[in-house]
Amino acid sequence: MVNINTVYQTVLALANKEQRGYITPQEFNLFAIQAQMQIFEQYFYDLNQFLRAPGNNTSHSDMVDLLEEKISLFERINTAVGGGTQLPEDLYKLQQVLWKESGQGSNNQTYDVEYVDQKTYTQMRRVSLIKPTDKRLVYTRNAFSIAVIGKEQKTIGVTCNYIKAPENPNWTYVVVGEKALFNPDGGVVHFELHHSEQTELVTRILGLAGITLKDQSLYQIASNEESKQIQQQKR
Repeated sequence: MVNINTVYQTVLALANKEQRGYITPQEFNLFAIQAQMQIFEQYFYDLNQFLRAPGNNTSHSDMVDLLEEKISLFERINTAVGGGTQLPEDLYKLQQVLWKESGQGSNNQTYDVEYVDQKTYTQMRRVSLIKPTDKRLVYTRNAFSIAVIGKEQKTIGVTCNYIKAPENPNWTYVVVGEKALFNPDGGVVHFELHHSEQTELVTRILGLAGITLKDQSLYQIASNEESKQIQQQKR
């Protein structure tokens, strides 16, 4: 976790340096949401890049381990699928669907469920050799729900492993003497990212603030710092 007030005060200090302009709490919160999501989504692109890189040297292994550690903060295991069909509201990436056999005469075994698109499922239903069974289950999905099918559709015993989306950060405040002061009891939501991302959050928020403030020098400073960090990480 990264403390949102620490990031806010750092961003404010740098943005106000040399009278560059004031970032309102509302603007900061919008920038914070976007910056956190950009960093979070970059994990998956970077992980794919390092996994595909030739060779297996120590630096690649270190970066893969670090990225997997950062992503692991968002992993959720054995989460019940609501009513056997409803996916979690905070779902970002579905990793695995499981079905646990239950009831009289069952051995309570858990089965992996294979994803198929709707077209493939329609074709499978017509061919007895590949038709889904309770030992070879499949699922189809849309944005909000899945359908797990064996001999029939399953509504009990369906769970999933998934990566959740980060919760939107929120710097909460009270106004005292026309000045916004941090209010930790007002429903504050800190950044859910790995603690090592504090500098990256500041850099990205400054870049977004530079665009809004029409301050190209501020944006350039943030962009240069971001590029420098990316080059250091990928050497």
